[in-house]
Amino acid sequence: MPNQLSPEKIAQLGLSFWGSKTLLSAIELGLFTELAKGPLDTAEIRRRLALHERSARDFLDALVALGMLERDEQQRYRNTPETDLFLDRAKPTYAGGMLEMANARLFTFWGSLTEGLRTGEPQNEAKTGGDLFDAIYSDPDRLECFLEGMTGISLGAVAVIAEKFPWQNYKTVIDIGCAQGALPVKVALTHPHLTGGGYDLPVVQPAFEKYVASHGLTQRLKFYCGSFFTDPLPTADVLVMGHILHDWNLEEKKVLLRKAYDALPANGALIVYEALIDDERRTNAFGLLMSLNMLIETRGGFDYTGADCQSWMAEVGFRETRVEHLCGPDSMVIGIK
Repeated sequence: MPNQLSPEKIAQLGLSFWGSKTLLSAIELGLFTELAKGPLDTAEIRRRLALHERSARDFLDALVALGMLERDEQQRYRNTPETDLFLDRAKPTYAGGMLEMANARLFTFWGSLTEGLRTGEPQNEAKTGGDLFDAIYSDPDRLECFLEGMTGISLGAVAVIAEKFPWQNYKTVIDIGCAQGALPVKVALTHPHLTGGGYDLPVVQPAFEKYVASHGLTQRLKFYCGSFFTDPLPTADVLVMGHILHDWNLEEKKVLLRKAYDALPANGALIVYEALIDDERRTNAFGLLMSLNMLIETRGGFDYTGADCQSWMAEVGFRETRVEHLCGPDSMVIGIK
């Protein structure tokens, strides 16, 4: 028979939130952290996580079918190699912070995407007169979740940046909007000659210093307090903006790039990294969906292509720019003063 059209792909995409919420609930419950201690059967998992018997088995077997768990012949469940490495809260490789934030905040807000598309207005706390960053930074629990989320979403990219960028040509680095400091920590661990730190709002300082101290880097990495729109940026050979520019409208993006240019020495470098949309706007679905997330979360933010960022960098004065892929949907744009 000739190829027949099928609605299967449409149905899978339309109902993909089923699998997403199943994974997010498993993280919220601490399932992967419990299973990192050893395989467990359904009854023991129910006891440890306080699950009702009605759907516990379906929940666990759905995670098996989704490739998030394994089940042996004794009907015991265990983590996959990936979930054991990245979703066990006790491991330094834990990357579930962003997913915890998605579960706690974004899952509900994305239910109003249609309204956002029609109004152009954010669909988060702003709907009731609040502000994304005020809501996050004024609540210690939300702030911790947010900062861990930023670390989780950045770990893969910063590992590649630490290896790929020519750090041997520079001595100092400061991450602008540093959160816990995943990038300066990884770069400093990889390149012992580097010093620097991170720049963020004062409320972030304890989390940054705790994270830096846990990696034994207190003597080499310092926290710089400030607000990047109202205060001058600190100076270093390399400045980094990771998952920062997409929060802001076009004029605000250019203001930040211009401030970075002014803070850099001659031949200094700015690294901008996030899920850059491909220049043809056809293949990096994650980058495009992240831009929709900026609609949900911000009043003017949007994601952009590497070519877009290069043009803005050139406009504010950078003499040389290039785009390099990092991993997954992430790429970096490098500007040389």
